Parts: sequence; structure tokens; C-alpha cells
Amino acid sequence: MSKGILMVVSGPSGCGKGTVLAEIVKSDRIFYSVSATTRSPRPGETDGVNYYFLTKEKFEEMIADDGMLEYASYCGNYYGTPRKPVEDMLEKGIHVILEIEVQGAMKIKEKCPEAVFVFILPPSLKELRRRLEKRGTETAEVIEKRLGEAAGEIAHAYKYDYAVVNGELSEAVDDLMSIIRAEELKTAETKNIIDEVLENA
Repeated sequence: MSKGILMVVSGPSGCGKGTVLAEIVKSDRIFYSVSATTRSPRPGETDGVNYYFLTKEKFEEMIADDGMLEYASYCGNYYGTPRKPVEDMLEKGIHVILEIEVQGAMKIKEKCPEAVFVFILPPSLKELRRRLEKRGTETAEVIEKRLGEAAGEIAHAYKYDYAVVNGELSEAVDDLMSIIRAEELKTAETKNIIDEVLENA
């Protein structure tokens, strides 16, 4: 059995990557990696579903034991990707998706160069502004800040293997599934199949 594919997905806030990934992970062959954090759970959040909620001591112990694929400190709390659940799923032949910001993605690239990196883009910055305004959850000042950050993040998209534009949701989902299928058919992944064909001469 082939190992699963590790796919790292990034994109600016408001580009709809969460909506696209929610469709992708409906497949029982794809696992959405749950991040760990030292912040307190918010109302409605469940340990092991939204995040693994860890103490600062436990998180730092995992860092010391190389138990995190990547981690960062943000607003006084740690956030990171636990190594074991990811590696366990990959060994079972299940594909793993990490939804992660650019800085964390580049750390993963150093540790896991075989991973597949996908950047989800909005159709335009103008459309991104419209989507952020439509949310109605942020002030004009915050939206401007997010747009500035988005432009900075999009400039890093060249470092990724694939870019998917999320204009129509169904098309973006199809594009992402096509990437997964293409990766499954790479000769490195299909070596066993090639060997079987040669053996059954």
C-alpha cells in the first residue's frame, strides 16, 4: 500500500479555503489535520475536533521531543501541527491536509520536502474585499489591514507547487481533487503497479 500524500494548503483570509477544504475532506481517504494550541477553548469548541487544547508545559515538552511538524507563537499562545497523527495517517495510505499560513508552510517544506503545496487564491483583490465586507464581522480598518496582509501572502504563492483560484466553489474543489489524483498517479506513487505489470508478462 502506498503512503498517503501530505498536502499543505495556504491562502489569505477570506479566499474561501475553509469552504473548499470542507468539501474535500468528505472523502474517507482524506484526513484534515487538527492543530494544537495553548489558548483556551472558545464556546462550542471541542478538544480533538477544532484543536488539541494543550497546556504550555505539554506543548513545550512536545517541541523538545520533536513532536511538532511546525509551530509558532501568536498573541501569547502556541499553535502547531502535532507530528504523530499526521505520520500515522500517512502510513495508513490516507492523504493528510494541513491548512496552514505561509510561515508555517515554509517550515513544513524544510522538514517534509515531499509534501505537495497548494495556494488558494481569490479571483482578485477586489473580489477579496467584497467577500470580507460581506462577512460583516470586521471594521473597514481591519479589512484594509487584511487586504494588505493578503497581498503579502499572495506574493509567496510562487513558492507553492500549485495555485487554485476559488471563483466558483465547485470548480475549485474539482481542481484540488485533480491535484490529489495527479499526485497519486506520479511514478513514485505507482511503482508497485508498474512492478506488477512487468511481473505479469
